[in-house]
Amino acid sequence: MLNVAQLMSSKPVSVSPDDSLAVVKQIFDHVKFHHVLVVEHGILLGVLSDRDLFKALSPHIGTAAETPRDLATLNKKVHQVMRRKPVSLQPQAKVMDAIHLFNSEGVSCIPVVDSNNRPQGIISWRDIIRALDRTDKRTTAS
Repeated sequence: MLNVAQLMSSKPVSVSPDDSLAVVKQIFDHVKFHHVLVVEHGILLGVLSDRDLFKALSPHIGTAAETPRDLATLNKKVHQVMRRKPVSLQPQAKVMDAIHLFNSEGVSCIPVVDSNNRPQGIISWRDIIRALDRTDKRTTAS
C-alpha cells in the first residue's frame, strides 16, 4: 500500500504568518496549486487556501468599484486568516489515513510533517485521484 510520501508534493510553498495577503495573492495568481503552508522558524503553524484568501479580500479589488478600503484588505496579515493547527500526517502514513482525514475533517490538503512538525510536503485529494488514475491506466493497459 502506498504511503503519503510517495504521492505528496515535496516542495510546498510556504509563507510567514506576518506576510500580507498581497504576497499570498501574488503567489496564487501565478501558480496552479491552491494552498500555502504557514511556517515560522521551520515549524508548521497553519495553512492558507485560495478560498480562505478570497473570503478575506474585498470582491471589488481590480474592478472599477475598487476603493482604498478594498485595497486595504490586501494589507491583512496571513495569521489573521490562516487555519491554525492543521491536521497533518507524517511521511510514512498510509494513503488510506489521508483519505480518512479528507473525509472526516473536510480539508482539501494535508501537510506532511516530520516528528518535529517541520514541513516535508503537502498532499491534496487531487494527488490521490491522479495516482488512482495512473494505477487504473496501468491495469487496463496490461
